[in-house]
Amino acid sequence: MKPLKLVLIVLLCVFSVTSCKKDRREWLLPIKPNDFLSAKKYEILTVQIVYVAGYRPTGAALTNLQNFLNERLNKPGGINYEYKEISTPGKSFYTIDDLRKVEKDHRASYSRKKTLEAFAFFADAPYTDENVLGVAYGTSSIGVFEKQIDENSDGFGQPRKDILETTVLEHEFAHLMGLVDNGSDMVTSHNANGKHCNNEDCLMYYQTETTSIMTAIIGGSVPELDNNCIADLRKNGGK
Repeated sequence: MKPLKLVLIVLLCVFSVTSCKKDRREWLLPIKPNDFLSAKKYEILTVQIVYVAGYRPTGAALTNLQNFLNERLNKPGGINYEYKEISTPGKSFYTIDDLRKVEKDHRASYSRKKTLEAFAFFADAPYTDENVLGVAYGTSSIGVFEKQIDENSDGFGQPRKDILETTVLEHEFAHLMGLVDNGSDMVTSHNANGKHCNNEDCLMYYQTETTSIMTAIIGGSVPELDNNCIADLRKNGGK
């Protein structure tokens, strides 16, 4: 098995004005981190889980994500999931454009009334950089490269699959929530290497392949947000 190199990145983009009507609405009225964090505009969060057959995320990881979101988001109407299995798009690797195409074809709905809609696609092939396990793109969408997670978990010297999945999911959703300095202003400067945290023990640490982070994951625990990241979320309407 290939050694685990956990690299979690945020890739920022906006939908093109030439996209379909649903995409245009998201482009014209983009979701902001405050929409995730507060109940000012949206009281309910629905996460649309779309996965290629054979690559459904573990129930444990989704439960962990839901607990994480409940801990940080003000959503009095609740947080829930909707599931859709799809056949393989037939990709040997995925680009951001490929992820957007899958979303265009399979995303059921966009945010409306009091319900905020997020989209998570679990892919059957790696990203163009095979070390990348997850990306956040657009304003409410993430991609998780489940095949890479499968290959880098549950083996000798590797973390449990649900722990690795949870780490990827929480990290990418935290980018949608505005971390680090990605729409949620910093109370105290703590960003490094783009939109990541400079604390090596934080979930949002930029060098997630380092020994300290790897030890924490292999040891069976998911890195947590540090006090600076939590302060940023609270300043922008979160818990």
